[in-house]
This record gives sequence, structure tokens and C-alpha cells, in this order.
Amino acid sequence: MSKKEFLGGKNSNAYIVFYSTVMVVIVALLLAFTSLSLKDKQQANEINEKKNAIVASLGLEKGSYDSVIDAYVVNAAGEKVTIEDDVIKRLNKLADSYAAGEYIVFENKATGEFVLPLIGKGLWNDIWGYVALESDLSTIKGAIFDHAGETPGLGAEIATPKYQAQFVGKTIYQDGQFVGIDVVKGGAPEGDNHAVDAVTGGTKTSDGLENMIKDCLQCYDAFFKALTAANQEVVETVNAE
Repeated sequence: MSKKEFLGGKNSNAYIVFYSTVMVVIVALLLAFTSLSLKDKQQANEINEKKNAIVASLGLEKGSYDSVIDAYVVNAAGEKVTIEDDVIKRLNKLADSYAAGEYIVFENKATGEFVLPLIGKGLWNDIWGYVALESDLSTIKGAIFDHAGETPGLGAEIATPKYQAQFVGKTIYQDGQFVGIDVVKGGAPEGDNHAVDAVTGGTKTSDGLENMIKDCLQCYDAFFKALTAANQEVVETVNAE
């Protein structure tokens, strides 16, 4: 009498199902192990990517973040607040930070320039970016934008250096009042220092970009005004001496 084969032999349905299940479990375990082993490296890469985007908005070299940037959080009154977590890691939940009334600031310690992180909604998904301001707290020194899923060739153009370049030199204040930046369909009026061209064929993304810039930057209004007042007081003290 022949020896009974395991689960009816290699050609049986039971054996095939068993073998497939074992292989799926083994592959899943290998993928999970690989993911866990690379998690720290992936997180480090994400942090470095964010740091490089921040210094890029200031026109500085990659890798210079740690030596030139002071990161902190301010509240709606423009006051610095103490937080328990790392500031740069807060960028992973930036919308939550805004919702909590806690606004992230990246300051160039050498120049008094500032980089402010932005988060908003495009046509299909999240859009985000960084706007760098000159020490006058109004003039845009640089801008970096990115997206999760805008249409290639249309809304996705906000992530191109060519599109971002038109923000340089624009101002977000007029006569001491916050006005933000208009993203104008059909082209910004010539000489308008508070407007840029919308993306051709990307109306919804452009609307989202304008809303993101205005909604986020306006949250820093109290902070900007407090800094301006402090700077003016220093100037008056020096002049009086």
C-alpha cells in the first residue's frame, strides 16, 4: 500500500491552497521586517527633505539647516510657546498644528529672515509649501510648493521652479495691512506687487494655492506686528542715544 501523501499530494487543491498561504505569510513577514528595519532611515530622509526645502526657500545650500535655522512655535497672539515634540516633526501634522493655534516659525539666525510652512487643498489632494520672508516681514524672498496629486502639466506646475520664481519680490502687506498674494487667472496685472499668475488650466489648484497662502500667513499677523514693534523700539532707542 502506498504511503499517504501530505494533503493529498502536490497536485491536490488542498496542498496548493496550503502552499500559497504559507508563501503569502512568509512574504508578508519579510516585507514587515524590511519596513521596520528601514523605518528610522526613511524618517531621517523625510526630515532631511523638509530641512532642505526650508533652506532652499531662503536660497541657501542643502545641509545648512542645523547651522542657520532656529525653529520655534508661536500662538495667535504672536508669543513663543513651549512644545513637547520636535518642531520639524510637527510638519508631518501641520494642519493639526494650525488648527490648534500653534504656528511654526523657522528663523534664519544670521539675517532675521523667516520661513513659514503652509498647508492647503488643491484640486485632488493636499498641497503644501514654504514661504521665506525678508527681514521686513513682507517681501517674499523665496517660495517652495509641492502637492500630493495635482494634474501633471496643469496644477502640478506649482511645484516647478519656474512657477515659484514669480513669487520672489512680491509683498504680503500693504500700508501695514495684511493682503496676502492673489493668484490671478489670466495673469496678474502689470505692476501688482501682491499678485502672481495662476497656473494655466489649473484653476482649482490655483484657487487652493491662493487660499493656502492667505489663510496660513495671516495666522502670523500678530507675530509679525509684535516683531515690527520690537524692531521699531530698538531703532528709536538707538537714535535717542
